[in-house]
Amino acid sequence: MQHSSGTTGLQKGVALSHRAMLNQLNAYSKTLRIDPASDVIVSWLPLYHDMGFIACFLLPVLLRIPLVNMSPFDWVRAPYKLHQAVSQYKGTLTWLPNFAYNFCAHKIRERNLEGVNLSSWRAIINCSEPVHVESHNLFFEKFSAYGLTKSALQTCYAMAENVFAVTQSPLDGIPAVDEIDRETFMTQRLATPPIAGQPSMKMTSSGNPLPNTKVRVVDADFNDLPNRSVGEIAMQSDCMLTEYFNRPDATESAIKNGWYLTGDYGYIANGELYVSGRKKDLIIVGGKNVYPQDLESLASEVPGVHAGRTVAFGMYDEEEGTEEVVIIAEADSTDPLEQEAIADAIRKHVTKSSAIALRHVKVVDDKWIIKTSSGKTARSANKEKFLKELAVH
Repeated sequence: MQHSSGTTGLQKGVALSHRAMLNQLNAYSKTLRIDPASDVIVSWLPLYHDMGFIACFLLPVLLRIPLVNMSPFDWVRAPYKLHQAVSQYKGTLTWLPNFAYNFCAHKIRERNLEGVNLSSWRAIINCSEPVHVESHNLFFEKFSAYGLTKSALQTCYAMAENVFAVTQSPLDGIPAVDEIDRETFMTQRLATPPIAGQPSMKMTSSGNPLPNTKVRVVDADFNDLPNRSVGEIAMQSDCMLTEYFNRPDATESAIKNGWYLTGDYGYIANGELYVSGRKKDLIIVGGKNVYPQDLESLASEVPGVHAGRTVAFGMYDEEEGTEEVVIIAEADSTDPLEQEAIADAIRKHVTKSSAIALRHVKVVDDKWIIKTSSGKTARSANKEKFLKELAVH
């Protein structure tokens, strides 16, 4: 039994058979070309979430791969310890959520990397959040001088309902980056080439389905959508969940004709999957489909904002008859005047770089934003907290 990540205790119980677990580990280890004679996994991930438990515990235990495991609390206090461990033990494989790339690049100092050699790192796999190529670039620029190769920066789409991995980028290259027109993506749900002089956005591929897994993108009526059309991601494999434990209602709504409806939006291009965001988090502003993580990423680019500590959600405006976007960001400064200046900078940057006119921004102190048990941004919980503590009635 695994549990889907949630903001308040354990959420839906994902019932998985013994065979499903073994099928996942077999398929994923082949995809990664695991070699017990040379591979070493280095991780700080907590073992109560599938990324840490499956990829960084069960996988090495069953395949007899050396594992270097550290406390997530130690890593947060001293993120350079991950790099030092990779260097010391010649680590080859690590899994990280997207925010960790920015966190390491910003927090680790050169004095903590003396004598560090990262050339053994063959795959640092970005998983559990939508992938941002800017995070990969930032990480590579910071650590390439220590032997890190660009091809080590890889991606994966995973979920507890498939034990873990659904797709994985090919390890013999760099994950594809698809630059698309932002307006067409938001208004027509199509991933089309950028238009000169118009805002564009970069989507990073999550790779190809595992050999035992099929992936489709479907519309609301469960019809297949053509390539580059955005719809709900559906998957089928021999390592899927059996059911949501004691939740026949949730099981019935999630599994259709043997396919699991993930609740994620995305599209397929050149046989690879691009994940755009959660269906339930989508904000519709004046007919435009806005993915909150895109706005959160833009807000994080503003100086003074904590990387990975922003949240965006929609609030229905009765007068306008549509949703308005609210962005909350944690800042380095606690000075009210500086926070207001940062809020103004976020408004200008997001409005300039996206297809929406942003009005509602609130800059808050450190640790205000709620995360799920797996480190993801809990948008519904933050929306509730905003309504209780910050909204002007």
